[in-house]
Amino acid sequence: MTGPDTLTIRRPDDWHAHLRDGAMLNAVAPYTARQFGRAIVMPNLVPPVTTADLAAAYRDRITAAVPAEMGFTPLMTAYLTDKTDPDDIARGYGDGVFAAAKLYPAGATTNSDSGVTGVANIHGVLERMEEIGMPLLVHGEVTDPAVDVFDREHVFIHRVMEPMLDRFPGLKVVFEHITTSAAVDFVRSRGPRVGATITVHHLMINRTDIFRGGVHPHLYCLPIAKREQHRLALREAATSGEAQFFLGTDTAPHAVSAKEAACGCAGIFSAPCAVELYAQVFDEECALDKLEAFASLNGPAFYGLKPASETVTLVRDPWTVPEHVAVDGGASVKPFLAGMTIPWRIMD
Repeated sequence: MTGPDTLTIRRPDDWHAHLRDGAMLNAVAPYTARQFGRAIVMPNLVPPVTTADLAAAYRDRITAAVPAEMGFTPLMTAYLTDKTDPDDIARGYGDGVFAAAKLYPAGATTNSDSGVTGVANIHGVLERMEEIGMPLLVHGEVTDPAVDVFDREHVFIHRVMEPMLDRFPGLKVVFEHITTSAAVDFVRSRGPRVGATITVHHLMINRTDIFRGGVHPHLYCLPIAKREQHRLALREAATSGEAQFFLGTDTAPHAVSAKEAACGCAGIFSAPCAVELYAQVFDEECALDKLEAFASLNGPAFYGLKPASETVTLVRDPWTVPEHVAVDGGASVKPFLAGMTIPWRIMD
């Protein structure tokens, strides 16, 4: 790679983050807050964050877990269920508690068993969200057991996303953590009311990496990484500068014991090094000049928010990702690319 050795951009935001709760929240939230000014916080706790009151209480716990001087703002989301009350969702959005609502197909990923069993069950909620301009965030995978795990995103586009967007033509939708060239094409075809987040791990690994030399449980995530052709399509989209694509890490911490298990949890914990790794990807694609749009401008524009006024500076200065992050109680979390040396770091 050739290019500048320093890069200053507006402070990035993370438009898809899992911060968990309790001791795990206290351990991981400062890593996200160090990297990002704001983060869309996923609501798939146990029990899930289904109401405005629960979201406000969770927001308070996040704020308490992050030192005030870090200047971090959590943006809360509603976990949609078949019985979600449209009035509560609208009230929470109007009061500034909710920034968006999250559609988890029931059983699609971690703690999604209480999710939506069929989009028809939330038509009233989606109609209200369309009226008030509230964004819908979608985990875009079908849960039909007959569909191969590597095809679930592609099938979801045709079975769920296309009919939903046609029925609600004014609904703003974020297709979360897209993983395929089909999703890239779909987002582009639907114009500015549809955006997409792209994770750094889906930009860096393909499905072969999960099994290279043995099974690597810390590379297992949902949606699962796909073929190399899809990774390359994601890199092209992320570095294109197009406003529909923006940063969402999907950082998803699990204790090492839960990852390295007979039935391991899905999720990759990238918060300690996410911005630096995005910089590495953009550097490799000779697109460092596009990083600020992807990381700091496109997301706020989609959500109708102002970009950050403060800046961060990245410097080409190799450092080693920590092997583990300790959690009170004796557990630990292994970051993405733990123990590896990466070329960029955020200047303190």
